[in-house]
Amino acid sequence: MSILIQAPELMSSTGRVVLLDVRWKLGGPPGHADYLAGHLPGAVFVGLDTELAAHGEPRDGRHPLPSIEALQAAARRWGISAGDTVVAYDDNGNLAAARAWWLLRWAGLDDVRLLDGGLAAWVAAGGALETGDVAPPPGDVTLDGGHAPTIDIDGAASYPGVLLDARAAERYAGETEPIDPKAGHIPGAVSAPTTDNLDAAGRFRPAEELRRRFEALGVREGSDVAAYCGSGVTAAHEVAALAIAGFDAALYPGSWSQWSNHDDRPVATGTAP
Repeated sequence: MSILIQAPELMSSTGRVVLLDVRWKLGGPPGHADYLAGHLPGAVFVGLDTELAAHGEPRDGRHPLPSIEALQAAARRWGISAGDTVVAYDDNGNLAAARAWWLLRWAGLDDVRLLDGGLAAWVAAGGALETGDVAPPPGDVTLDGGHAPTIDIDGAASYPGVLLDARAAERYAGETEPIDPKAGHIPGAVSAPTTDNLDAAGRFRPAEELRRRFEALGVREGSDVAAYCGSGVTAAHEVAALAIAGFDAALYPGSWSQWSNHDDRPVATGTAP
């Protein structure tokens, strides 16, 4: 199952492709203004906070999974119908777009890709941009959840395999925490910053490099592996990188934003698991 699509391949595609622009950054501003200023022709803007997440109590985490009903309604608004190829991208190494990739796979879509290198790769390949909003005819896709593995807070507490923390190393160590109530990491988790999945151009590293990276972190063929981050967004990027490397991984959607809002959950600091 292909994870990535390269810009030249996308340009030459003759089938029906739905393009999703998922520009978002932690702390904002929202990416819609950037989208309006220039996006891939025909791409629909996807609101990560409003369409790729639900909103609950802090104890649920900052970006809980949306209900399948809400996700299906959003996917139809984006113009997705049965059998479509879906390509998601952003302007930051696909760190946000991976959330859409993972959610749609979790919801049963088979052909969902990430545009490797995102917006910059499209422009570098000579791709044109268009401005303004795109409102496609509604799609008719039917979604149902559970097609990708997840773990919950109790599963993270007693995870039997390798639990990867995809946040920046300084957040893992507890040296800084810009948004969540406690600094540190889940005891036993291994630091694996998502940014190390990418090269200098914001593209995923080759599969062989990614495989060596994750093997050095303790991941083995057939072993259990799961990933978390701050709120289940960039951890989806880690799951994508693991898939490129040949490893199936689960996602902890609640991630650190949920864990750190539960006073009964222990917190580790420093560079060791």
